[in-house]
Amino acid sequence: MDRKRKLVAGAVAVLALLGVGTGVCIASSTDDDQPIAGDARQRATEAALEHVGEGTVIETETGDDGAAYGVEIRLDDGSVVEVELDENFDVTGTEQDDDSGEVEGTDDD
Repeated sequence: MDRKRKLVAGAVAVLALLGVGTGVCIASSTDDDQPIAGDARQRATEAALEHVGEGTVIETETGDDGAAYGVEIRLDDGSVVEVELDENFDVTGTEQDDDSGEVEGTDDD
């Protein structure tokens, strides 16, 4: 009986460690992008709105998915797009916010 308790206790300990490890991995991989501040926010917002036309800015982020800045805009039809900008506030791409695909290609053409 003593050996069986040790095995059960060991198994419980291993499962507990796995659970803690998984929690740490999930916590460390959360999205920690920060809102754009100051003059950069104004410049990013203007560049993004100029690119898509009219809409309402609903969120801004620095360092978003490889872009220097990301600006989420709700368009007049209700859809939401994210405009990606480089450090010079030039548009590098535009994606639908629901991750269903790209709305427009990059501006390399």
